[in-house]
Amino acid sequence: MDKFGKSQPVTRVEDVRFLTGQGRYVDDIAPKSALHAVFLRSQVAHGVITTMDLDAARAAPGVHLVLTLEDLEAAGLTVGMDGTVVKNRDGSDGAKPERPFLARGKVRFVGEAVAMVVADTLPQARDAAEMIELEIDDLPAKLDLAAGGETIHPEAPDNRAFDWGLGDEEAAQAAFDAAARTVSLEVGDNRIIVNSMEPRGCFAEWQDNRLHLAFGGQGVWGMKTQLAAKLGLDEDQVRVTNPDVGGGFGMKGMAYPEYFSVAQAARLLGRPVRWMSDRTEAMLSDNAGRDLVSLAELAFDADLRITAYRVRTRCNLGAYNSQFGQPIQTMLFSRVLMGCYDVQTTWLQVEGYYTNTTQVDAYRGAGRPEAIYVLERVMDRAARELGVDPWELRRRNFIKPEAFPYTSATGETYDVGEFDRVLKRAGAEADADGFAARKAADAERGLLRGQGLCYYIESILGDPSEGAKVEFCEDGTVNLYVGTQSNGQGHETVYAQFLADQTGIPAHLIRVVQGDSDLIKQGGGTGGSRSVTTQSTATLATVDKMIAAFTPFLADKMGVAEDAVSFDDETFRAPGSNLTPTMMEAAELAREDGRSDLLVHEERATLPGRSYPNGAHVAEVVVDPETGQVTVDRYTVVDDFGNLINPMLAEGQVHGGVVQGIGQALSEHVVFDEEGQLLTATFMDYGLPRAGDMPMIGFTPEPVPSTANLMGMKGCGEAGTVGSMAAVSNAVQDALWDAGVRQADMPFTPLRVWDMLNDGAGAAS
Repeated sequence: MDKFGKSQPVTRVEDVRFLTGQGRYVDDIAPKSALHAVFLRSQVAHGVITTMDLDAARAAPGVHLVLTLEDLEAAGLTVGMDGTVVKNRDGSDGAKPERPFLARGKVRFVGEAVAMVVADTLPQARDAAEMIELEIDDLPAKLDLAAGGETIHPEAPDNRAFDWGLGDEEAAQAAFDAAARTVSLEVGDNRIIVNSMEPRGCFAEWQDNRLHLAFGGQGVWGMKTQLAAKLGLDEDQVRVTNPDVGGGFGMKGMAYPEYFSVAQAARLLGRPVRWMSDRTEAMLSDNAGRDLVSLAELAFDADLRITAYRVRTRCNLGAYNSQFGQPIQTMLFSRVLMGCYDVQTTWLQVEGYYTNTTQVDAYRGAGRPEAIYVLERVMDRAARELGVDPWELRRRNFIKPEAFPYTSATGETYDVGEFDRVLKRAGAEADADGFAARKAADAERGLLRGQGLCYYIESILGDPSEGAKVEFCEDGTVNLYVGTQSNGQGHETVYAQFLADQTGIPAHLIRVVQGDSDLIKQGGGTGGSRSVTTQSTATLATVDKMIAAFTPFLADKMGVAEDAVSFDDETFRAPGSNLTPTMMEAAELAREDGRSDLLVHEERATLPGRSYPNGAHVAEVVVDPETGQVTVDRYTVVDDFGNLINPMLAEGQVHGGVVQGIGQALSEHVVFDEEGQLLTATFMDYGLPRAGDMPMIGFTPEPVPSTANLMGMKGCGEAGTVGSMAAVSNAVQDALWDAGVRQADMPFTPLRVWDMLNDGAGAAS
């Protein structure tokens, strides 16, 4: 059957291309004639550049160009990266030091780009970069999350970038003073390196005085705007494209300094220039994720209802503001500060610090996983200290279904929610009642078993508006132009399936076109789990426009009045007419009549509100106290994603997110030495999880349709990560509690867990 049924688990059509090596990534599409760029990067975390001799590099075989920051400025470029800042508690702006494309007289992290070499071949460019004589006088490296230390930027003399707050500090203090019980817990959220399958890269070429930049990213319009502004161009002189992208996870959602230098090199040389980072280079220069420490406090009344919540966070920005670094752990963290619990008295204070490390920005969830991790860890601690079942403590404090729409303490309007229903389903799917027996069986074998629960909610972010364009082609196919950007999520399948559902156009005839600023007027790209809700809403609006446009044309063909014509998602019909054309047949009739205006339809739409996916994650871990090895033995997810277009793809998104959360919880950890050298810059040293480390992941949808969009959908791209870190961490804490361990922080590597057990056992005795 050509037409997909609604909410069907349709296999991804793009996988055939990817699995047979037919994917077209940046490194595949760069012109064969392109020159190769290599960046000389600092090997020192903090220091003053005293010597940079480029003569030997410029004279090296095959070298066409060597660029420094001075060269870029001399050519008239605006050489500072964009970085959003937040307001301090006193109303002033957060610090905004310059982040130059290439280092300006000083280096501030290992891996900072200092110069760029362009040569005929990659080996020639690498050899020439090594010929640059670079001398740096070391300065002390600042690595801790506290005021003071060697100043990294004059604009932040104590290295504090901002001091931000949200809520009512005095009301929170009063609630704590009056509380029957209070609970506090300080938890760290360890830094990770994103490690997308495809590293970052780009190529640039100039054609007819227009710049074309292709890069692996999560959208083209933000990059286009910045290229025009920095290079002094009109926006219509810039074309940006995203080819196939091998993973983004937020890390590729913003501009990076290399792209501007490559574009300028192509302009100067009149030749295409390409750059692709190797894995260690990516680990040194890609924006990292997480890296914060939070003190969370809960106040309770005598009935164990939460009366107030207070969080104080210190977060690491790295050496500079990245594009969204300051808002991530402040504004985005606050979106789901209180989670699913009915509490209106809150206070969130965040201090951001510069350190001599790589920048920190969005990573799958961007602030919301960090917030839920803190909340659900302290909820777990509260249950232990208050002597109540952790499932019951959550139920007691859930927002009740009759309270929706519900305005949270931080201003989010949750449209719908049945949290207790979802939690009950999770208990059944996870066989929570059988946990005690499984724990006893493990104990007989000398093993520790723990169960961890996390109930999360996520706020869908990003531009609520999006556009879609449908074009009927002469060869009988249909192009669907979209403003989002797939990084591997399956958009080509989902969007074609959705359009087929709404129009009856056979899905195999629909080609999804994305990632080209010349073909699509504007778009919001991909990030914040926005894609499916915004893009489907735009597609629905375009379908309505198509129907409205075809109706008078077909009414004339049918010999009926316009208001007699209807469309039933497959065919146009009218009483008294034998004509029942499909959408494809209507387009062919229009083509025969020379009605080209009926062959292209475009519309934009804006969501009236955000959607709030939520759900329960239940993890069971087994700890071997002899070795400290942690094994995730069982993992169950019950999610409320509202209505699903393709449950199979939603499940795949959940699996990927859960794996990234488990990876951070068990093995992923970025380590710098005291001089700021990255010690985990290869896969020999960085604990990326392997397939064998992962459990089977049970996924069950329990939908409560959203009222914030016509389809009743909720985004699902980041939800797996939002729930998984706390579920696994709470399970490990549960397993270690009886052994006397009271503070269990990620990552739970064997050595760290072994140390916890031995220290805990000693303390307990």
